[in-house]
Amino acid sequence: MLTRNVVQAFRFAQTRGIATSAKPLASSVYMDPGQSKNPAVSTTPRNITEEQRSALDSALRVDQAGEVAANWIYMGQHVVLGRDPKTGPLLQEMWDQEKKHLAVMNKMQLQHRIRPTLLTDVAKVAGFGLGAVTALMGREAAMACTEAVETVIGEHYDDQLKEMESLPEGHPSVPLLRDVIKEFRDDELEHLDIAVDNFSQRAPAHAFLSSVIGAGCKVAIELCKRV
Repeated sequence: MLTRNVVQAFRFAQTRGIATSAKPLASSVYMDPGQSKNPAVSTTPRNITEEQRSALDSALRVDQAGEVAANWIYMGQHVVLGRDPKTGPLLQEMWDQEKKHLAVMNKMQLQHRIRPTLLTDVAKVAGFGLGAVTALMGREAAMACTEAVETVIGEHYDDQLKEMESLPEGHPSVPLLRDVIKEFRDDELEHLDIAVDNFSQRAPAHAFLSSVIGAGCKVAIELCKRV
């Protein structure tokens, strides 16, 4: 888990007061109305091959669908566990971060003229169901769900970053896109750490639950790339 170690090192530096955040978060550019005409957030590369365009389309289609599903997973968990004095605020904090991710992905979808997946409604229903069912199984199972999902998503974002190395550096949207993916990857891996710290691995049938959820996420990724 190299990427997880990177995040842990970042968090260690933060606790020691080491300067790690002088540069604003990449996603903040998308959330700033004053940046709406910035070419990095308002234009898409033209001088790319059909293969590169196809890869960009499928990547952002999957990412948008994934953030939709993540929001509904946390919604389902919050419906069940939201009033728990310890778990509720924790879920809300991670959910709020996923809401931001989705808002940025929605802007990227429009910017790069990506067709959203036809499975959006399926992602909402499946996400809510997964979140609610695991929460009904208990706090640890809800955290095991987060651990399994974020493990797959962290690896998926890593793979995307490698694929994006072929995109032209000259267009301002490309380095920003990579930085946003890196930021979101680190956020998701932080959620993974939070889940483990909150006893996800004590969930009943943890290994089986993780395998089933992880496999489901991988299938969903492949479907959303194409549909």
